Amino acid sequence: MSIFLDSTDWSFPVPICYGPKRIEELPAICIKHDIQRPLIVTDSGSATLPFIIKALKSLNSSGLKSSVFSGISPNPLDTEILTGKSVYKDGKHDAVIAIGGGSGMDGGKAISLMANNNYSLWDFDNDKAEIKDIKKFPPLICIPTTSGTGAETESTAMVTNTNLEMKLCVWHPNQKPIATILDPELTLELPKNLTAWTGVDALVHAIEAYSINSLYSVADAMAIEALTLIGRNLRTVVKSPHNLEARGGMLIGSCLAGISFQKGLGLVHAVSHMIGAIYNSQHGLTNAILLPPVLKFNQNTINHKVEIMNHATFKKTEGFDDFYSNICNLLDDLEIDRGLNSLGVDANRVSEIALKASKDSAASTNPRQATIPQLEILISDSLVKAR
Repeated sequence: MSIFLDSTDWSFPVPICYGPKRIEELPAICIKHDIQRPLIVTDSGSATLPFIIKALKSLNSSGLKSSVFSGISPNPLDTEILTGKSVYKDGKHDAVIAIGGGSGMDGGKAISLMANNNYSLWDFDNDKAEIKDIKKFPPLICIPTTSGTGAETESTAMVTNTNLEMKLCVWHPNQKPIATILDPELTLELPKNLTAWTGVDALVHAIEAYSINSLYSVADAMAIEALTLIGRNLRTVVKSPHNLEARGGMLIGSCLAGISFQKGLGLVHAVSHMIGAIYNSQHGLTNAILLPPVLKFNQNTINHKVEIMNHATFKKTEGFDDFYSNICNLLDDLEIDRGLNSLGVDANRVSEIALKASKDSAASTNPRQATIPQLEILISDSLVKAR
């Protein structure tokens, strides 16, 4: 029997419950932490899916008074977070359960930051000084339903500032999930395209984190194990979506990749964040299109790391050209679009995207620093043929 069909608990970096059917333990986790009125936060596309209905029913049948806020877009907006805070306060809720892909979990985390505090959402901007005079955050439980975001073990949330049309990172070090549930059964019904897009998102997390030239050995180890699991299972879950063992491997790989990017990310995410803010594009798909040109841009600064990544992901030991070819073949097999124009990206806004991307925190940790003109060339060259 595969270990990915077993149940296990981990304590790093937050309490994690892994295994099929672990979602059934959600009421017990709430009761253990004296939660009585949890608010489930999810994205608009998940509101009527079986796992949300089942979670709500199980919580309420256990004597808890729960409700659902599903007003979160694929790229969460600051206005939606304010609405969610009002729903939390009006319902006298005492905890947030963030369920879904990256958008649902980012929405839930952002709402939990604001729930008990009167600060602006942007006071929690990652680039600003840490707020010291803070009220206690409500308990937060994260439950991913895709294998891609890796957002379930930390407090950061990406939210679109609607005035600036920029995705910004909000967080606070005191707000971390009290529990994370990794149940691979929740990913079984994910459509083929979303399985591919979110899977590549996890792949990009691991590649970008490992590529950063700084000493963070724990993150590097997480990234390499993530690449091993993703390389072994991504094609399988796209071709055989009900393969629970492969779904489990992907879910753990995604989680590890998410932990690894505590080290930082790179230009794929810096550009993708801004395209998502302007065009509301699917984050994983945008990342997938941008990965090859960013690899090419970074080639000379990551050559010494490529052999390890190539072996972990594809069981090959050759250098950059082979790794790049293997990545492109994988994207072809997953039927990933070849250009940003498929997302509606307009050549007239390339300079704007480049300027905004240069200000993203992920740009500062890219292994090769990019000027705005270099970003403009990278984005322009990726409009029609990114690989």
